[in-house]
Amino acid sequence: MEQRAAKVCAPFIISHPVRLLALLGLCAAYIQGSLMKLFDFNSAIAEMEHFGLTPAAPIAAAVIFFELACSAMVLTGFCRWIGALALSAFTLMATFIALRFWEMTPGMERMMATNAFFEHLGLAGAFLLVAWYDLHRWKTAPREDWT
Repeated sequence: MEQRAAKVCAPFIISHPVRLLALLGLCAAYIQGSLMKLFDFNSAIAEMEHFGLTPAAPIAAAVIFFELACSAMVLTGFCRWIGALALSAFTLMATFIALRFWEMTPGMERMMATNAFFEHLGLAGAFLLVAWYDLHRWKTAPREDWT
């Protein structure tokens, strides 16, 4: 039964449009977040200051560039594994800076921060899988299949 279902679903699931849509979904928060920061740079600076990151303006600019560049790498396939690993590491770092649920008093805000913390761990894991898959394909597939 499982093999039959896989045969039916595989052509759709492994298609290029579905892969691109999945990668776009994975990068959506980084694209949206960096564009919001870009169009409201004062708020981006305030966000950096809120988390104690100084100097805030250069860090905000670097985050915007980083998120857009790494997302472009993941989406286009250009050094995808590097972009995915970078976004995974960035997500872990940002999660431990921004979602310190263990320091919060019990209640709804702590519960929401805890959920967001573990969702971000899942996101970092998904980027690790993208990097793993890309490196695995690089090791086993001809160069024209890398994108």
